[in-house]
Amino acid sequence: MERLQFKIEINAPVNNVYDALLGLSNKQTYSAWTAIFNPTSTYEGTWEKGSKILFVGTDENGNRGGMVSKVEEHIPAQFVSICHYGFIQGDQEVTTGEMVEKWAGGHENYTFTFENNKTTVTVDIDVIDEYLDYFHKMYPAALQALKEIVEN
Repeated sequence: MERLQFKIEINAPVNNVYDALLGLSNKQTYSAWTAIFNPTSTYEGTWEKGSKILFVGTDENGNRGGMVSKVEEHIPAQFVSICHYGFIQGDQEVTTGEMVEKWAGGHENYTFTFENNKTTVTVDIDVIDEYLDYFHKMYPAALQALKEIVEN
């Protein structure tokens, strides 16, 4: 796995950016920026430290899929760390097997900093080799969508 980093500066208070990124007061803001990855993207569960959270969507054939994850750290408006440990396939949570082993223990970390009336979101994400190009292309677009949501 390789750790990738993406950053974006957003002209808004840190609480607004944090709230929109996680979809805390309106889950649609989360779904809107993550639609770049999958138009049906959402989550099931809570962002509380220690809780299980499922990141789910459907594919072009209507099949449900996604990631099984744990919120390892959550410091409001400062830092959120997610550890992925399985996949969703239909109604099943798959936490063993070859594909799971490739991703298991991978983290997705969000750091929020506020300076000069702007919030910087830094994303550090562990990615397996076969998805490097995908994330290099898609993550900047997703963060740009987040910026547009928050600034408009």
